Amino acid sequence: MNHSAPLLALLSAALFGLSTPFAKLLVGSTNPTVLAGLLYCGAGIGIAVLRRLGGFARRDAAEVPLGRKDLGWLASAIAAGGIIGPVLLMFGLAQTTASTASLLLSLEGVATALIAWFIFHENFDYRVMLGMACLVVGAMVLSWSGQPTLSSVLGPIAIIGACIAWGIDNNLTRKVSLSVTS
Repeated sequence: MNHSAPLLALLSAALFGLSTPFAKLLVGSTNPTVLAGLLYCGAGIGIAVLRRLGGFARRDAAEVPLGRKDLGWLASAIAAGGIIGPVLLMFGLAQTTASTASLLLSLEGVATALIAWFIFHENFDYRVMLGMACLVVGAMVLSWSGQPTLSSVLGPIAIIGACIAWGIDNNLTRKVSLSVTS
């Protein structure tokens, strides 16, 4: 078992949690689309440096090449999770407080589960569905900021759209990873 995996997962979650307030500081002075690209380029550079340092990649894991049938799924995952999601997040963040955005980002898990259940026909569990419903209600209650107006809901809608894009990405990436290992 890889004993560094839980530590890396916690580090990843902490960095993701810090990214929203950090992006909120920059979104006022940078175009949201440019900022989304810069953040993803920074993430790519960080991963490249970590891989180059070598401590985090399994040396004994065999890599399986992608097949032609996987390219459409992979391209769709890249479009949804690497382009649409980040751009929607930055546009939403430009019109929403960082705290509200952070609360709404918890809806990514809900979107991932709903897409897995209803589109990819994954197993359905009522207890998980109840948990997802509680998560949605909690995010709505905690992020509520009074009387909604068109301008006050555009930001949250964009952030929810980003969560849906990442839910699509999560499911398509899973489909690609399962197809190369089977």
